[in-house]
This record gives sequence, structure tokens and C-alpha cells, in this order.
Amino acid sequence: MRTTEHTLRRAWHTVAAGSDLLDDAMFPPIGTSRDQYKERVGNPGGLFLVLDEDGTVRGYGNAHSEVFATQDLDQVLYFVAEHAVHDLAEHIVAHSPGDGPAVNLVSGQAELLDRINPAWGSRFRDGGMSDMDGTRTALPCGGDPLERFAWVAREWRDQDPYTCLAFFRGEDVSAEQIALLHGADPEQVTTGTRLSDLRDRDELGRDHWETAWETFSFGEAGGWAFLMYNDTPSGIRADSAALARLGVTETVELTATSAKAIYSIDYTRDGRRVDDGWGMLELIWYKRGRAPYYRGGQLDFLNRALRHAEMDHPELLHDFELYFHALEVSLGLQLPRQDIREGTVRAAQWARGDAGRG
Repeated sequence: MRTTEHTLRRAWHTVAAGSDLLDDAMFPPIGTSRDQYKERVGNPGGLFLVLDEDGTVRGYGNAHSEVFATQDLDQVLYFVAEHAVHDLAEHIVAHSPGDGPAVNLVSGQAELLDRINPAWGSRFRDGGMSDMDGTRTALPCGGDPLERFAWVAREWRDQDPYTCLAFFRGEDVSAEQIALLHGADPEQVTTGTRLSDLRDRDELGRDHWETAWETFSFGEAGGWAFLMYNDTPSGIRADSAALARLGVTETVELTATSAKAIYSIDYTRDGRRVDDGWGMLELIWYKRGRAPYYRGGQLDFLNRALRHAEMDHPELLHDFELYFHALEVSLGLQLPRQDIREGTVRAAQWARGDAGRG
């Protein structure tokens, strides 16, 4: 049977009538086009449903981004409840700092959803797209969440240690070859120059941050080759064809522009950007307790990893730490903390402006 607005509202009324947390007013506005978002919702952040003629329900978190699409009535009801419970949990946290079911925002959401429907609570803990069988797809973390990658998250917001963190993975990918492709001084790569060596060679007495803009660091960790840099000379560009010839099949690039409060992630696989058609992905889209990417899409693995990070590590108060930990768990990203801080990480100066072409 095709889903209609009447079907949706009647189903929500049934759910709300059986819960002490929900009511009919919590059901979001419904329209026939995303262009109606501003008219029906107003400020971005509210959920807006668009009902297609074939019964597909599309959810929008703003006027431009579709966050889910489904013909499954239960899935629609779950997503609406998830959104409503997030707002309720925020209210509880704000008014009961030491008590209440949502002292921690995310675990509080899970508990509230448990009260509505235990299967929905299980689904939420698993990232929102599980089969509602109560089985978690990943074991709790149990390790130090800041040990391998998330340690850099706070400083990176201020472009420390570098503006851009780039990662490359594939069969037999060499960090040295990646560095040369991006324009590293061949002699420094061959001799195994370290970051501390370049700092010591600076004869002008400049601060470390000044020399850092003329150099970059590289290495291998967690099965990825990595580059870290602040800027590149004009003309340097490592295109996908050149990377493919080196065996690269996946890349992740994280870029911080703190003056503009822009922090972006660009993930490619087999030469294609993984973004569900959204274009540039900004980390500031992530809001604790809400999945930042399209549900059931190409990046849903990261939605799940973020939810597990939230549930496993409520002690992490900074969202970027949770985000970076989710990248570590889902993709295996790592950076050698001690080598970077002590300056023993491999490093080189930019050598030429035509690297990476062809």
C-alpha cells in the first residue's frame, strides 16, 4: 500500500499514544518539494518530510541536504522519533546537569528511545540503520580513544601540526614515492631527513611555525601513507591518474582553515569521491547525537562509527576527538604522535612546482 500523509500521521499518532514522551505536535511538517523547506520549517536543523507520488518519504535537515529516503513506514517513524528525542535529550541535559536520564546526551537519547521502543534504542546504538535484532555490529572500543589518531584533533582545529592531513592507501604504496610525487626534495627523501633536521638547518633564526610552511612531513602508519603540510608551491598537484600508477586506491584529505572555521574531509575510493553527491563535506556538520551523513548511503559507515564512538567514549568532550576516533576505527587512520612531537618524523622541503603532473 502506498504511503500517504494520512498514513504517516495516523502511524505516528499510534506511536505517540503509546508513549509518555511523544505527542502529535512532534511530527515534522510534510510537503511535496524540498523547496518548501524554509516556508514550512524556517531555520535549518528542523526535520522536513517530502512525500513523493510513489510513496517514498524523503527527509531533509535543511533546504539542500536530503538525509534519508525510504518507503519503509517503520524507518520513517524511527527517524522522526530519533530527531524528536535528540531535542528532548538536549532539553533534559540543560535542565538537569546532575540527574535525569540524559546526563550524557547520546546515552540519554538511547535510553529515551528504549522507553518508546526497545528495538529503536538498539537501532540508535548501532547507528540507525540496523535490522532491529538487538545485535550490535561492533564490539565496544575498550582502548584509549586518543592513542592513535584523535590525539591531534584539538590542535588541528588551529592548524597544528599542519593545515592538511592527507592519507593514501593501496597495494605496496610507498610514503617516499607519495612524497616525491607531491614535490619533495629527492635528496632529502633519499637521505632520510627528519623534521628536526630541517628545523636545525634554518639559519635565519625563524620560529618553527615559519619553517613549517616551507616543509612537509610524511610517513606510514596503520596501513596508510600520510603527508602533512600547510601549503604547497604553485602548480603542485597530484592527480588521481598519477596516484593510481603508484597503486593508490583510497585517499582521505582533512583540511583546516581556522580563520574561516572551515574543516573539511574529502574521501576518494578507486578515483571517485565518496560523498553521496553532497560535494565538499564539512566536519562542522557533525552534531553529537545526530548522524551527519546520508542514512544508508556511501558514508553511512562513518555514521555508525561516530555513534559507536559516542556510546563508547562519553568522556570525550570535544566533537572533533569523537570524529577523528571514528575515522581511526572505520578507516584505520593513524598518526605517530611521538615522532611528530619530537621532530623525528620524516620530512622534506618542496623542491619543484610541476610535481604530480602526468
